[in-house]
Order: sequence, then C-alpha cells, then structure tokens
Amino acid sequence: MAAEVTPLMDEVQTPVPHVWRDTLGAIVDSLIRGDARIGEGLESVDPISEDVSNQCRETVADYGSATLIRLPEATWATSVAMWQGDRWDCLVDLWTAEQGRSDLVLEVAVSEDDGTAFRFRPYLVYVP
Repeated sequence: MAAEVTPLMDEVQTPVPHVWRDTLGAIVDSLIRGDARIGEGLESVDPISEDVSNQCRETVADYGSATLIRLPEATWATSVAMWQGDRWDCLVDLWTAEQGRSDLVLEVAVSEDDGTAFRFRPYLVYVP
C-alpha cells in the first residue's frame, strides 16, 4: 500500500493529498449530476456561479459524445496538486464511460480554512 499523501506547501507537483480526495470526488459527482452550481451543498466547497458551472458543462459537451463517470481509484495515480503561494491548484483527471481516463481535467483551488480544514473552489474544466 502506498504511503499517504499529505498537503505540501512546496512549489513542486505532488499527487493529490488523500484528505482531499473524497471532496474532489463529490465535486465531480455534482458535475455529473448537472447541479446548477457545481459543488453546491457540499460543506467545504465555496459557491461558484451558474455561469462558471455552465462553462464547465459546455466543455464536457464540446468534448464529444462522452459520459462522465465517478472517479475510480486510478484517478489518483495521475491527478496532481501544486502549491501556488497562497493555495493549491489541483488538476483532477476526469473519466468517461466510453474511454476511461479522458483528456479532460477539472481544476480546483484548495486553500486552508483557519489552519484546520480546507476550502475547495472548482473553477475550470478543460483539455490541457
């Protein structure tokens, strides 16, 4: 079993910390469901606008006939996080029923909340 990944405030790319993975999976589930605002109702996720949520969904639609699926464990072998000086940026690989791991990524900013918890703000789906 691999060692647990923890958040590092170092400007090197690392695997996504284990402590964030459930929340990131829930954000992707929200995108899959088509919630008006991605992540809406999740306690540690900052609200984003319907416009940003719509842009994310449009990117998925423009990708082609792809059906997003829940994140499998294999997601964490290729998804990454990087400290940006005041937050981490996470790139979460998205998966589809048709092809498995797709070229699409969800970008999420993660910041510390009072030093004991984390806040998440999804803001972009794109093909890097």
